[in-house]
Amino acid sequence: MDKLIEGYRRFRAEVWPEERARYEQLAEAGQSPETMVIACSDSRVDPATVFGAGPGQLFMVRSVAGLIPPYHPDMGQHGTSAALEYGVRVLKVRRVVLLGHAQCGGVRAMLEGPQEATDFVPQWIEIAEPALQRVREAKPGEDIYNRCEIEVLKLSLANLLTFPWLGDAVKAGKLQVQGFHFGIQSGVLAALEGDKLVPVT
Repeated sequence: MDKLIEGYRRFRAEVWPEERARYEQLAEAGQSPETMVIACSDSRVDPATVFGAGPGQLFMVRSVAGLIPPYHPDMGQHGTSAALEYGVRVLKVRRVVLLGHAQCGGVRAMLEGPQEATDFVPQWIEIAEPALQRVREAKPGEDIYNRCEIEVLKLSLANLLTFPWLGDAVKAGKLQVQGFHFGIQSGVLAALEGDKLVPVT
């Protein structure tokens, strides 16, 4: 805990004095972010850092591999879907961004098995089965990890559009959706365009 407390003290000493007015305004007026980011829980990929965003700018949800399940309202507990509904229907964000990344542990679990994480992870990554089916068709010599990262992004984008209120907002031109992929080692952000990743310049 010492490192966390040290970090908090730096925040109070260095960041808070400059950002105090922003935090006070956010507390008074509430949040109204234009962008929702759905990203992997990986500690190496922080959406606010990648996109250079400050407090109040991004409404975020993070999960293993940043997976989005298809629309399926029932009596179950759906954390990602609940956050998506809140962002789109209550906060009325103008864009939903999916942020995948290289060397994803969730993707590795899909391809190699979840190791000791057996209580919840296997059921969660079952969402990606359609993507895995496409990965099994990979050409000899193809990087299946990178291919799987792309296919998971594509699947989650497709699943997004199964939420009727989200799909309707996209059709009405009130909401944009976009997939991105971040290279941890390269620091390069690439946009998903069809089946390809195109570096952002």
